[in-house]
Amino acid sequence: MAARFWWVNHSRTAHWEVEGGYLWFAGSGAASAARESHKNMLRAMPGDVVLSCAGGALNAVGVVLEPAHAAARPPEIGSQSDSEEIEGWCIPVRFGSLPRPLQLSEHASELKPALPRAHSPIRASGLCNDRVLFAAVPERLADTLRILLKGDLERIVESISETVGRTLADSAAEAGIQRRTDMGPELKALLLRARLGRGLFRENVERTESGCRVTGLLDRRHLRAIHVKPWCACDEREMLDGSNGLLMSPHVAHLFERGHISFSDQGALLVAPALNPAVLESWGFQVPRNVGSFTPEQRVFLDYHRRHVFGQHGGGRRHSSPENEEPGGFIAQAEPPEVKPEST
Repeated sequence: MAARFWWVNHSRTAHWEVEGGYLWFAGSGAASAARESHKNMLRAMPGDVVLSCAGGALNAVGVVLEPAHAAARPPEIGSQSDSEEIEGWCIPVRFGSLPRPLQLSEHASELKPALPRAHSPIRASGLCNDRVLFAAVPERLADTLRILLKGDLERIVESISETVGRTLADSAAEAGIQRRTDMGPELKALLLRARLGRGLFRENVERTESGCRVTGLLDRRHLRAIHVKPWCACDEREMLDGSNGLLMSPHVAHLFERGHISFSDQGALLVAPALNPAVLESWGFQVPRNVGSFTPEQRVFLDYHRRHVFGQHGGGRRHSSPENEEPGGFIAQAEPPEVKPEST
């Protein structure tokens, strides 16, 4: 599901919420506008974009990290809040400040045709509609704001997404599972435990993998079960499929999940060109290296990892071996004879 856009009109709490990385709303008001804002707050899901307005200007852009949850009023906004209510709802949001705040009154003529007829966060005059605390931003208004912000909106969202990493996509997928009505609580629990590398998924992985192929560690108490095709991109079957998993030492899992390393079908260790070679040296990676071939079922998921995860994120200083770099943008290490993991 594509990310939705939301508009928040802060009162005097903008500084605390933007800097603190959250939005807090008092329980629920009696007025119809307050009721609609309350409903919208519960509809916001991870990955959605929040446009933050205060003092008549759009000042910041945020990305929702988690669904709303019940929470007491944060102490730092106690004296700043217009509400006397202590209990309310909190939405975790990662914000980025706009380098050029958008003064709404200066663009009233451009915004007016795109404003929604009901529950609009902006008045036709360009002033903020303070009665509307949290509103959905229709597509036409979102497109108008993108044009007025001249790329700043996309740059902030991209920066936040890169910083948060896969956690954001996983949270969005988890929220989607929680909302589904076509599966029971037991299946939901299995799928959510699989996200953490636990339960049935780990049992299935251990039927194929006996240890970390890179470090040779066999003590499973110190190994993580991770998905090859990211959990957030899987269907229910793939989330639990043991062929979609590997056992890895934590530091190896860190590199693999972030796309800094991968493997060929025959087991050659592949290193993304953006990875700082000092990381490999400090962590004792031997390259070139072969970790053993994979089953046909595992190769399907490895192909996805190489195409959609491997080398997709920068990791510091680029590797200095251009003669080994393939057109796909990665270092393909030579394939020596298979090296079997050492016992612990």
